[in-house]
Parts: sequence; C-alpha cells; structure tokens
Amino acid sequence: MIKSFSFLMLTGFFFSGNFTAAYGQQVEPGKQLAAGFPAVEKIFGDYARQHHFPGAVFGIVADGKLVYTGSIGMSNLEKKYPANGQSAFRIASMSKSFASVAILQLRDQGRLKLDDPAYLYIPELKSQQYLTTDAPPITIRQLLTHAAGFPEDNPWGDRQLGISDEQMLSMFKKGISFSTVPGTAYEYSNMGFAMLGYIIKKVSGATYQEYIRKNIWQPLGMNHTYWEYTDVPESRLALGYRWLNNSWIKQPMEHDGAYGVMGGIITTMDDYAKYVAFMLEAWPPRDGMEKGPLKRSSLREMQQPWNFNNLNTNYKYPDGRSCPLVSAYGYGLRWTKDCTGRVSVGHSGGLPGFGSNWTILPDYGIGIISFINLTYAPATALNNRALDTLLKISGVTPRKLPVSPILKQRQQDLVKILPDWKDENLKGIFAENFFLDYLVDSLRKESGEIFKQAGKIIRVGEMRPENNLRGSFLLNGEAADIEIYFTLSPEIPAMVQEYHIRLLNGK
Repeated sequence: MIKSFSFLMLTGFFFSGNFTAAYGQQVEPGKQLAAGFPAVEKIFGDYARQHHFPGAVFGIVADGKLVYTGSIGMSNLEKKYPANGQSAFRIASMSKSFASVAILQLRDQGRLKLDDPAYLYIPELKSQQYLTTDAPPITIRQLLTHAAGFPEDNPWGDRQLGISDEQMLSMFKKGISFSTVPGTAYEYSNMGFAMLGYIIKKVSGATYQEYIRKNIWQPLGMNHTYWEYTDVPESRLALGYRWLNNSWIKQPMEHDGAYGVMGGIITTMDDYAKYVAFMLEAWPPRDGMEKGPLKRSSLREMQQPWNFNNLNTNYKYPDGRSCPLVSAYGYGLRWTKDCTGRVSVGHSGGLPGFGSNWTILPDYGIGIISFINLTYAPATALNNRALDTLLKISGVTPRKLPVSPILKQRQQDLVKILPDWKDENLKGIFAENFFLDYLVDSLRKESGEIFKQAGKIIRVGEMRPENNLRGSFLLNGEAADIEIYFTLSPEIPAMVQEYHIRLLNGK
C-alpha cells in the first residue's frame, strides 16, 4: 500500500454582524482525524480483497486540504503502474455536479434562468410528445434535479459518452420516451445532464468541455483533469477492469463526446480533493471574501434537497445501529439526512471499468473520496463505512452554532423575570401575541411550582441555539434542572413569541 499523510491546523470561521461567535471546530481536526486513519486504511484494504479491486485511491479532505491519501494495487495491471494520488481515474457520474456549477455560474451572470424551458436552448425539445396534454415543458431546474420525466437510463447512458452533438440532437428530434410527467417524480437521467452540457454550449458560446476547464478547473488549480482519455499520460491513466471468471478483464475506454458531461471526467485524487474542498467552502454561511469560482450561496443552493426520492426506514450503519434516513437530489448532487440529523452531500459514479464516490459532511467540515478501477465497485458503501468509522474513532463533532446577541439578550431577560413574572419587568421583551396566548397568572403559577421542585438555582446554563432566533437553556437547581425553550419573532428587535418551561429528572 502506498500512503501519504499531511496534517492541518484549523483556523475556524468567524461571523460579524448578527453572528459574532465562532462557528467552527474548537480543536485541530487534522490531529483528531489522524487517529482514525489506520482504521480507514484497513477498511479499504479489506474491501479491496473482498471485492477484487485492481487498484484504488482514497482521500480525506478537511479545512480546505487533502489531509490523507491512501492507495492500493495497480492503476494499470498490464504495465504494473501503482495506483497513487497522481493516477487519473474516470469518475463517471461524479462529473455531473460540474455541469451544475457551470449552469449556476451562467445563472448568476444573468444569462439564463433555472425555470427557463429547456427548449429555449435546445429547440428540438419544443415538439416533444409528453405523456399527457397538461404536461409542462421541461425546465433547466428539472434537468438539474432529475425531475424531467425521463426514464432511468443506466447502463444505456454509460455507452453514450462519445456520441456527437449531431447524433444527440437527432435523437431528441426523433422524440424522447417519457416515464413520468415532468415535475412530478424523481428518476435518474444521464440524458438530462447531456442536455445541460448542450445548454452550457449554447449560452456560453464554448463547448461545455472548454467552459468547465476554463471557468472551474483552472481557477481551482485542477491541472491534471481531463475529458479525453487519450490526453492523459500513459503512466498516469488508470485503466478499467471487470472481475470475471476469477480474473480481471480490461474494459474498453469510451472517448469524450456529447454525453461526457454526465460521466466522462478523468481526474486525480490530488485534483479532485480541490473540488471537494471547494464544495465544503460553502459552509458555514458567513461574512468575508468569496474565494471560489462560484458564490458560496450558490454552492449551498446546489447542496439543498430539491427533489426527495427515498425514505429508508431500515437503514443501518456499518456497526449495525439502526438509523432511518431520507435522501434527495440537489443540483447534480445527492443529499441525505439521518435520524440523528447528520447531513451528507456528494455523488457516486459507475461506468464499465470504474466505481467512485465522494461524500462530505457539511456540518463537520470533512469529506471522503474514493476512486476504484473496477466496474461499478461499491464505493458508496465503502465511503460510508470509512467515514462513519473515522468520526467514531476521532471524536470530531459538528460545528457549534453561534449564539446570536439577541438570543443571548432574551435569555438574560427571561432569567430576570423567572419565576415571579412581575409586571414591572415584562416590558420590551415579549411580542404582541405573547400575552394573548399566555396568561401571566398561569405562567407565574407554573414556574413557581417548577422552581420549588428544582430547589435553589445554582447555575444558568449556556444557550443551546437551534438557529439565530430559537433555542433553549438549562437552569441547574440543587434538586433538579429546569429547561427553558423559547422562540423569537421576525421583527427588529426580535421579541419572545413562544415560551415553554419543564422540569427535568431530579438529581
């Protein structure tokens, strides 16, 4: 196994304006993560043996850097080239989000709208025969989110990479078979992203390959990323294989073409880690200079759950713990949220000869990437196992949400009036609805009984914000603790509009 380690220092993120507290890890996560690297290495090694990987490269990204790289086996079995961070793998559908970045760049420049009908840019779509007469025309947004009504087209789409624009447009002109009415369902479509590639060409005046290279790859320093496999130096190019009859069979490489935007990119771990770090740069929302080729707000927009597609009530993590999760599709990205609230964003990739995946945890500021030169290798399951293990061993936790000044102020206001609710202390704290919804006598009676059971209050706990205008805190009593929960109104200054108090278990 070839491996390399690098470590990082986390500087953290800071807000100004309403958000003034630190919003970042309070430790050096590189050192924390390093404790889990041997376990990640073992997981990849075990998977490689079990699933007959010819070669694999994997990496961990944190704080804008590739902090760990590991590799297994060969990128080229015939020439015996070892896989490493400079090996160029075809990443299949991990390519799709580059089209989304390009579309959002053009949107932000005012050159298109996401709800534009796609036929404005691909006239061959205007005369399509939909399933029903009331079907709306396909929009760019529906193409981004797999909601255009096209049928799932794996593995057919995998064999279309090298077709020309003329062949693709001729296919559209002949007519498309729809599985659902546009805008009503999720169904994964490589064709939809091929359309986005053509829209990029029509709007920008450059091929999608040229546009993405100039406007995404070059600004990110992705200097060893390619569309056409014949452009890759032989010693760098990872060849694809299939495991059949107890041997590896080399798979033919597809040339670049009209469908390449959906799955044709060839890149290295060192390069792709820069892209993953760029995706993580979107978080958290904050003041400060914009660094990347796309605005942070647009990056976050990409990573939102625009088209929900699955609720998995039986999902289990690798250690066997049950944790239902819901999944959705953003703009060229998959999104999941589990029963604990952990959100992950990323995408898998699979083509004849290759399997890949990248996943980030935006709230943790970390990500994982894997490239494997085996047909449809289980990279997603592998990354999920490695990432979950890494978190468990390292102890890295989500970024803490800052306590806004107004939330802190209203906490202090509530502490002063409890438990007596004296009339002279109630002004300037509560929204106009509050005393229509809560009677002071009832509030006073409720808090009096709870405080009596809690005993002497010995400590006021820190605010636990849910967001800028909602949260809870504890009052630690000698006999029991009290939890106070409140929400603030949208006016300025924000006032208490809702309030709840409860006694926690006695000590």
